[in-house]
Amino acid sequence: MAENKTAPTDVPVEEFLAEVEHPVRRTDGKMLLALMREVTGQEPVMWGPSMVGFGSYHYKYASGRQGDSLAVGFSPRKSNLALYGLTYAPESADLLAKLGKHKTGAACLYVNKLADVDLEVLRELVRLGYAFMTTTDHESLQSQR
Repeated sequence: MAENKTAPTDVPVEEFLAEVEHPVRRTDGKMLLALMREVTGQEPVMWGPSMVGFGSYHYKYASGRQGDSLAVGFSPRKSNLALYGLTYAPESADLLAKLGKHKTGAACLYVNKLADVDLEVLRELVRLGYAFMTTTDHESLQSQR
């Protein structure tokens, strides 16, 4: 069975963020680093070449594929900031309506810059997302999707 491409690495997160070319994404990445570290109580870990994660969870699909993934995190990409693990908690839908300018994908929340969103709402999404991702039975969660 193929290994998960996105796995923890030993690359220092601060080193990765210092190399982000886009100045707004670099600054926002540092702000997200501080916010997520404070809310989760976890130290950041690089997952793959470009994802900063806080905490982890184990998943197992009906197919037998299983692995570990970051609980919550972000990636400062060229076109936007991708935030992971913030949309699964049942309470997240109401908060997303209050967040500000954003888009959602299958498993991600996308924002152009942190100035476009309410940081207190984002903080609550991180709190709920982290709690949900680290306490939910992900085997039963997969059967619901």
